[in-house]
Amino acid sequence: MTRRTLILPGFRSTYNCGCLGSGFGDRKQKYPYGTASWRCLVGKPGYHRLMSEELFVPEDFAVPDGLITAEFRLAPLGPQHNEADYAAWTASIDHIRATPGFGGRSWPHPMSLDDNQRDLEQHAQDFAVRRGFTYTVLSTDAGDVIGCVYIYPPHGQGPGGSAESPPDASVRSWVRADRAALDPVLHDAVLAWLERAWPFHAIEYAPRT
Repeated sequence: MTRRTLILPGFRSTYNCGCLGSGFGDRKQKYPYGTASWRCLVGKPGYHRLMSEELFVPEDFAVPDGLITAEFRLAPLGPQHNEADYAAWTASIDHIRATPGFGGRSWPHPMSLDDNQRDLEQHAQDFAVRRGFTYTVLSTDAGDVIGCVYIYPPHGQGPGGSAESPPDASVRSWVRADRAALDPVLHDAVLAWLERAWPFHAIEYAPRT
């Protein structure tokens, strides 16, 4: 079965050719995947999305612990990254808001370091119980936090997925304003990694132009 990538308004989506059935040619009307819905935790002003208790990926899938490239490396985001993560995004709020996938979203906005810590703790908890996967983007030389990648299920998706019914993913990423040139590089590397190493049927990830 051939893996193909579609470029649709607001999305770049990958699917297994032949598994969608007939009538897919009218993409605008029959595209089967809804826009991801991201919300803040009640009482918590961070980026974290409200999640169900269901697993995002199949239980037998070995979740990657990161990705290493010449320009950057990914590592699971956790509270140990709090100060560096906070410094990275608070200095880049306007740039992140202008990044594809973040337009019209409630985050980023000013929040305290303690609120950011709680946000990172929740992301780490989601990762541990396989509800969603957030990776910090680190420079390969000094290991500085230079961005973030969020991999979560689209709003309304059922639990888990399987070989017969693999899950979809909604992905967003940002880099610091002073590393803006890395944004399309990060996007393309992460998309290729998701297509190659993850069990997703389709990937919602706003393209870079």
